[in-house]
Amino acid sequence: MTYNNKPNPDDRSDNVEKLQNMIENTIQNMEAAEESMALTDSDTQRRQIQEKNERRRESIESFRSEIKDEVRDQK
Repeated sequence: MTYNNKPNPDDRSDNVEKLQNMIENTIQNMEAAEESMALTDSDTQRRQIQEKNERRRESIESFRSEIKDEVRDQK
């Protein structure tokens, strides 16, 4: 059996696009969670959704920071 031990090349050319897609997906998830929160009667579920959306906001900030880093590194 032959193994290929060559590492894959480090291709970061589409990182900004991938990060932007992750931001869009996260925003869509937040919006869906907000809609479901409006339909629930449980205070516990509302609190859990609010906490999860806060973590999503933090992730979005991190993604945006990574985009800035990638753009700066590409120049």
